[in-house]
Amino acid sequence: MPAPLIEQLIDALRILPGVGPKSAQRMAYHLLERDRDGAKQLATVLEESVEHIGHCLQCRTLSETELCHICASHNRDPQLLCIVESPIDVKAVIQATDYKGLFFVLMGHLSPLDGIGPEDIGLDKLAARLDEGAISEVIIATNPTVEGEATSHYIAEMVNKRNMTATRIAHGVPMGGELEYVSGSTLLRAFSGRSTV
Repeated sequence: MPAPLIEQLIDALRILPGVGPKSAQRMAYHLLERDRDGAKQLATVLEESVEHIGHCLQCRTLSETELCHICASHNRDPQLLCIVESPIDVKAVIQATDYKGLFFVLMGHLSPLDGIGPEDIGLDKLAARLDEGAISEVIIATNPTVEGEATSHYIAEMVNKRNMTATRIAHGVPMGGELEYVSGSTLLRAFSGRSTV
């Protein structure tokens, strides 16, 4: 026999990061007791988002169109390419810095212990993009975790083999931290203080 709808709703809310059983229960009861219109709007927007948001064909960030607004813009410097781990990192960089180049989103990081290799995070696609020859500097903005550092080193080798400049954002971002949780001013300092890898 399936669980009652309220239990299904609580379980569904638990898929969100950082939401445990108690938080999910509070959210479910709030939506049902105090904001049913908000719940309907949330359900509608969530369904539309899942149906209509995909990945940009060029940079792989989230987009409703084949090319995201960043890749489609003629006002960005096509010689600069910033490598990040996730679409939320693109947003963090744009909000905190005056970076005017393009992006490439890995959708993760290298983690041999978890079976995540170069092709799993699109490094073959990155290599093809680098081979096009338009890029002069690659800014590596992977998270300062052990996996992020390993990914950074791998990418730096790819870039250096092509006689391009590889830089790494400075470590104003704490080791073990993730870009989406870092303050804008810290990320701005880290981005401005990047160094050659």
